[in-house]
Amino acid sequence: MVKEIVVNCGPRDTRVGVIENGELVELFIENTSGERLVGNVYKGKVANVLPGMQAAFVNVGLNKNTFLYVDDALENVVGVDDVPENISNKSSIKDVLKPGQAVIVQVSKEPFGTKGARVTRHITLPGRFVVLMPTVDYIGISRRIVDHEERERLKKLAQEFRPKGMGVIVRTMAEDLSPEELKRDIEFLDKLWRRVKQKGKSAKAPAILHRDLNLLYRIIRDSFDSDVLRLIIDSQDEYESILSLLEDIGPHLKDRVFLFQENRPIFEIFGLETQIEKILRNKVWLRCGGYIVIDQTEALTSIDVNTGKYVGSTNLADTVLKTNLEAAGEIAHQLRLRNIGGIIIIDFIDMDSHDHQRKVLAALAEATVLDKTKTTILGLTQLGLVEMTRQKVRQGLAQSLLKPCTCCDGTGKVPSEDVRVIRIENEIKRYLQTSTDPAVLIHVHPTTAGNLIGVNGVNLERLVKETSKRIFICGKLEISPEEYRIVLSGPVDEVEKTALPVAVGEIHTLLVDSVHSNRTQDGVARIEGYVIQIDQAASLVGKRTTFEITKVDKTFARAKLFTRS
Repeated sequence: MVKEIVVNCGPRDTRVGVIENGELVELFIENTSGERLVGNVYKGKVANVLPGMQAAFVNVGLNKNTFLYVDDALENVVGVDDVPENISNKSSIKDVLKPGQAVIVQVSKEPFGTKGARVTRHITLPGRFVVLMPTVDYIGISRRIVDHEERERLKKLAQEFRPKGMGVIVRTMAEDLSPEELKRDIEFLDKLWRRVKQKGKSAKAPAILHRDLNLLYRIIRDSFDSDVLRLIIDSQDEYESILSLLEDIGPHLKDRVFLFQENRPIFEIFGLETQIEKILRNKVWLRCGGYIVIDQTEALTSIDVNTGKYVGSTNLADTVLKTNLEAAGEIAHQLRLRNIGGIIIIDFIDMDSHDHQRKVLAALAEATVLDKTKTTILGLTQLGLVEMTRQKVRQGLAQSLLKPCTCCDGTGKVPSEDVRVIRIENEIKRYLQTSTDPAVLIHVHPTTAGNLIGVNGVNLERLVKETSKRIFICGKLEISPEEYRIVLSGPVDEVEKTALPVAVGEIHTLLVDSVHSNRTQDGVARIEGYVIQIDQAASLVGKRTTFEITKVDKTFARAKLFTRS
């Protein structure tokens, strides 16, 4: 497998793409004006304790109070014999925390939607080779280190070097590491924790005690290892910073760092921009012709699998199996790429064969092995849905790159044209019933204008009869299809003068922008959304044309091509 890391340092953000065999598998984006919270350590003050939720809200100085669950509030529980009986896993939050109490906490999950950040008192300080856990007495070895003898060697070294009473998790990068390097990493993290504690003694809550490294340094610390063929970066300053950092933590990797110096954007050269665009779509096509649809909500993510264009070549069961197997691999890839966390429900195409079901679940499990984020597959429900979870630490890419649509409020749907026009028409009627003015000018979206006016103006004439008012409707592209604007209400001559931008006999030169929908030999020009139908001008679409106004109506004008005598 060829693994590469591509880094784009822009004025607004830093983007890091992890590529495996030419395909984008992970994308990290950090806004230069925003702040990443996960990993930061704060001295906070308990704002209130909620026994009914077994949780507390802690003020750490952010816009919203952070959420601390009881299991995350217990200190020194794992592996410690002298934990008081009244402070156990069955403790009530009331026994652990009191309002106004100062606590040292670390952000474990970024704020999401309406929820504030989640915090824990179980501090973890990651280094390049180990993770130090000052509040628990525990030794763990990365599950990616599979050699039994190497695991035992690292476990003995961790036991020897770790500070008394503290926990250590040995990371994958520590495989075949010398004892001296492992010891140096643990000692560095121990000193860091001592500084955090010392600062916490003097700081007044709320206060930040430790800020995690920026994105680029985290990538070097967590992802840049001997499996990476090269790291390419387009910033001279950051290139030099990386080389300086590697001088201390990985000198053997310096020759794998390259400065990108071409004029074209680095993400474009590596084909990442087009791959990022696909991340924003909810439909993902499979190579076989099937597709998956990914829908994210605040509660969970649902993924639907469909055969699409794929019809198979043998029988239905084999067609379904092949589609589901390919979908399993693509789903694992998309979860990792989009950084989707939380509860995930997958609706594979129905399979009658239990053997086929097992194969698909096995393929899904195998495809998640490369994912560093903890993923758990719970199995099939009685409805044939696959339940799984993926640890949610930071915002998914959809939340980072997209915002709710202002037209549909994030639902993905808007009222149909008929529903929209009926609503606007009813609201116009209500307004006119209370208005004493004899005429009104209304601006709407051009599509809505066409529906309100109707073919040959029949809908507008009906509205005029029902309200006994002169009504002028003008289409404006800058107005949303959901909106309408009462621009002017008053005497007929005043409103008509504003509503009708042309008069009979005037000469105008305008762009013919389209062919008339009913008279295909005629062209259409517009002044501020007001339609001018030009006789025999269909062949002039896209050209500026001079014409003479021959007739003026409330909704449109007629014109003829102007020829100088």
